[in-house]
Parts: sequence; structure tokens; C-alpha cells
Amino acid sequence: MAGLCRSALNLLRSSGARQLSTDVRTVTLIPGDGIGPEISAAVQKIFSAAEVPIAWEEVDVTPVKGPDGKFGIPPAAIESVNRNGIGLKGPLMTPVGKGHRSLNLAIRKEFNLYANVRPCRSVEGYETLYRDVDVVTIRENTEGEYSGIEHEIVDGVVQSIKLITEPASRRVAEYAFQYARSNGRSKVTAVHKANIMRMSDGLFLRCCRETAEKNPDIKFEEKYLDTVCLNMVQDPSQYDVLVMPNLYGDILSDLCAGLVGGLGLTPSGNIGEGGAVFESVHGTAPDIAGLDKANPTALLLSAVMMLRYMDMHKHASVIEQACFETIKEGNFRTGDLGGSAKCSEFTDEICRKISDS
Repeated sequence: MAGLCRSALNLLRSSGARQLSTDVRTVTLIPGDGIGPEISAAVQKIFSAAEVPIAWEEVDVTPVKGPDGKFGIPPAAIESVNRNGIGLKGPLMTPVGKGHRSLNLAIRKEFNLYANVRPCRSVEGYETLYRDVDVVTIRENTEGEYSGIEHEIVDGVVQSIKLITEPASRRVAEYAFQYARSNGRSKVTAVHKANIMRMSDGLFLRCCRETAEKNPDIKFEEKYLDTVCLNMVQDPSQYDVLVMPNLYGDILSDLCAGLVGGLGLTPSGNIGEGGAVFESVHGTAPDIAGLDKANPTALLLSAVMMLRYMDMHKHASVIEQACFETIKEGNFRTGDLGGSAKCSEFTDEICRKISDS
């Protein structure tokens, strides 16, 4: 990322004494597709009610054709994220089976957002099969099976290459231990299949082990992916912070989301060396788009993560508390949470609680 972006990151990570600053900061907003514009508008309304000192710079990421004939992210959107150093993104649609590359993946690669962070925590008052879940998955976000290196060897035989590098593995491992320490966590678990993929996962695991040696204050363990999946559905309290390669993280983070109620309640942040993009990870739900039925919780909680990243802790806590109280009371839950409230009603109730606080 450009030097401007790194300067922005330094500002975002400034000392806690700045967290109550009224300086208005600009954030790139990518509303997304389907229900994206509705839930993005809901977040904006809630932020306004909480008087968060943020100015939104809305951009469109509909792919455009470049000079080389390939489709990619519009230059204006790239410039916006580079300039602001931080963004909030709604769900984006990727057509299936038509040779289209995922825009979500393109954004992560474009801005080198190397760590995907998803906290999965039980929501009080919303009952699931599991209670008191509090797990964080940290996923290497730039390589692995998602490197996009595929080719057809002969007709009917396709080879897909899994790329694992030492710099990327070490970087995400270091971030996992840093995250654990900064958030009062006590253990990091490296998830792998080095017994089968001895070279690729073996390299990732070695980087985790070496990083653990430099962070003796944080407990470290290593577990096979299949073992973690089994243990997670039996007793998720065994785990705290998990770090893993790309594909494993994609699967396991969704599994963890299912423990607390699904992707509609799960926030997500993509962290890079020069900035960050926070997002909802659920689908675009085109069947309910424009019907005022969408649940904005996942995007709202992702925006709360963004505020904490920006050291706006007071605003983050006020919004998060209002959201959780609204879900707990149960009077304004959207359809996916077992209620019948409209998106606008759920949003208005959160705004009311913020105003009364």
C-alpha cells in the first residue's frame, strides 16, 4: 500500500488518549449487492445516532474492464481505500461457474489484507445449542488454495496449486499472538494438516512454533484440522484464538459462526500492513433485497470492530451494547433471528437505546 495508507494506519493505532477525539475521520464504504445497501444504510443511521465522528466515502466496486481486457476493481475504489486506510464493506455477489473471480478475494489481495479475524461469541438472550462460546479465528488471507493458481493438465484433469510461503505464514502467526496479548487472551492454537501436507502445512506450522517461542507468555498448542472440528462441536470452550491457513480458516470460521447463531451475527475484519477492511461475511440474500427484512447485525458488529481498531472505544461500546440489548429483549428481532421485525424497526430500536443511554 502507498505511504499515505501507512500514515493512516499509524493514526488509527494511536494511543488510547485519542479515543474520545471528535476529529472526523473518513472511512470508505462499499455498500455491496443485494441487501448490502439496506444494511449499510442501517449502520450509517446507527452511527449517526451515536454521533460517531466518521465521514463516509461511498464507492462502487462493480468490475470495470481494464486496458488489458480483464475486469477488476474500479480505480476510484482502490484510490479511496488507499487514501483512507480503512473501509467497511457489505456483501458482494460472485456469479458461480462463469469464470468470474471473487471480488471479496480481489479486495483482500489488492490491499494485502493478510489476516481475517472473526470473533464468535454467544449473544445473551439468543439461545443456540451452545452457551458461553467465545472463540476467535484468525485466517491467513492471501495465499493457500485461494491463490488462484489452476490449470488443466489434459482434458478432464485440473491441477490446483496450494501456495504457502514463510513470510505470509510468519506474519499471520505473529499477528495471532499480538491479538491474543492485546485482547487478554491466553492461548493460541495452530490448526493444520502437516501430517498429510508435510511441506506446505509443515512450513506454516514451523512458523507458528518459532513465533510461539518468542511469545512465552501466551500458551501455544497445535491441532489437526479434523480434530479441531470434532472438538469444536463437542466443547468449544477448549479453544481461545485459532490461527490457520486460508482454506481451513474459511471453513472453520463458518463452523464457529454456526455455534452462536450463524453468519448474520458474526463480525469480520481483514487486517493489512497498511490498513483494514471490515465486512459482513454472509451472502447478498437477493430474495429479500429491498423488502426491509434484512438483519444488519453482522455488518454493524463489524463496524464496531472497526471503531475499536480506530481507537473509538466509547462509541463502539455504546453501539454494541444497544445492539445486544435489542436482541436480548427479543421485541425487534428480524426473521433470521426468529422474529418478525423489519430491518428499519430493528435499526430504530438500536438508535432509541443509544439516544436513551
